[in-house]
Amino acid sequence: MKKYLYAVVIIVGFGSVPAALANHSWSSYHWSHTTTPFALTLGDNVTSTWDSYLITTSNAWSLSDVLDTIVAAGTAPRHKSPNRDCLPVAGTVQVCNKAYGNNGWLGLAQIWISGPHITQGVAKMNDSYFNTAKYNNPNEKLHVMCQEVGHTFGLGHTSEDGSSQNTCMDYFSNTGANAVSTLSTLPNQHDYDQLAAIYAHADSSNSFSTVSPSNNGASVAAQSDEFTNASEWGRAIGKDAQGRNNEFEKDLGQGNKKITHVLWVE
Repeated sequence: MKKYLYAVVIIVGFGSVPAALANHSWSSYHWSHTTTPFALTLGDNVTSTWDSYLITTSNAWSLSDVLDTIVAAGTAPRHKSPNRDCLPVAGTVQVCNKAYGNNGWLGLAQIWISGPHITQGVAKMNDSYFNTAKYNNPNEKLHVMCQEVGHTFGLGHTSEDGSSQNTCMDYFSNTGANAVSTLSTLPNQHDYDQLAAIYAHADSSNSFSTVSPSNNGASVAAQSDEFTNASEWGRAIGKDAQGRNNEFEKDLGQGNKKITHVLWVE
């Protein structure tokens, strides 16, 4: 896939990387793959106000040596219906925005796993907060979009203390006095290094799909709710630096689980 816009500096080794950035894989979760780079589809279910952030996010993550992302039509086109579900599609990541309610979360990433392998994912942006003056700015939207999509590759946070590591995978907030700051809106080299480490090995099969979601309706998971509230996420298995539950696990049986990673509002 053609890669755009961003200059990349290659860093050899991790000797000079700050301790806060030493490792930020999300457990051992990863897409199974037989070769690298591999191409992962991002299903576009977002409205026009979010399209540019999805495209910028896709282009930035595609600078990785092991992963390309392809934006394609999603399963909930443009959220024309206010009650449209953000359904996962096997082998893809579906990206959505909607006013999910004042339920406390700004962004949500959910992955379905079989063993350590990701089989499908969704990334959601909550317009109930992004439509407010505090969060409705381009830099915060790009930060959260980039982070939630990054989680679906198997990446965790680099830092949760609010400082900027100049990566979208940190907890810096591009709000208030920082609303004009472009810090932490895109991946940095350590994110690409971490992806290279996660995907350094080859698997015996691929868990991602090369079929466009719009032509792959049979693979849409049979569910009607969007798992947008904590009561639907299963048991808490992780906390953020502020002591809030931010990772949840729901056992789906037969070795399959749904893992939710939540970014709470301040």
